Amino acid sequence: MNYLSFREKLRDFAAFNLSDIRKIDAGFDLRRLSEWQAKGYLKMIRRGHYVFSDLEINESVLFLMANKIYTPSYVSLEMALSHYNLIPEAVYGITSVASRKTNHFKTDFGEFIYRHVKPQLLFGYKLASYDGRNFKIAEPEKAILDYFYLNANLNAEKDFAGLRFNGAEFKELTDRDKLRGYLVSFGNKRLEKRFNRFLNYIDND
Repeated sequence: MNYLSFREKLRDFAAFNLSDIRKIDAGFDLRRLSEWQAKGYLKMIRRGHYVFSDLEINESVLFLMANKIYTPSYVSLEMALSHYNLIPEAVYGITSVASRKTNHFKTDFGEFIYRHVKPQLLFGYKLASYDGRNFKIAEPEKAILDYFYLNANLNAEKDFAGLRFNGAEFKELTDRDKLRGYLVSFGNKRLEKRFNRFLNYIDND
């Protein structure tokens, strides 16, 4: 398969891996990938995962990459909180949760960080569309709860103040019934107590 044919068959992919390639050509010669990288046609994200070199990189494309290179996962935690303007700081790295082990990948496109949660906690995300492609990102309610679940040190008012949460945005974006339903689904009484303290803090701030 020549490059033009290869590109045409994978034109709908923001990022693709060896499995995607073998689906379009079971006998594909993997040496072509090294040749096309050397010619500047392709860039490797991490081993076995690629993008076309002229792909325009923006936040949504990075989210698509994050979903692709470590599955199953969805964008959450600090990155999702920043995306929803719930925290003011710029975030270092694309943060996600995954049912596989905690991992991170330093790439030419930035750092992709994955925190482990139990498979039954992979819920509360939505499919967001970009350029005809979908990526998985936590709903605001789940991003917040994922963050509290994985940061057990957040327990007191001083901890909550340190987060610098945008209280007005929080009240505008979040559905309290959904929040409480998701909170119960974690099945973690300590998390419930900590998070209810946070809700009291936000409501009285």
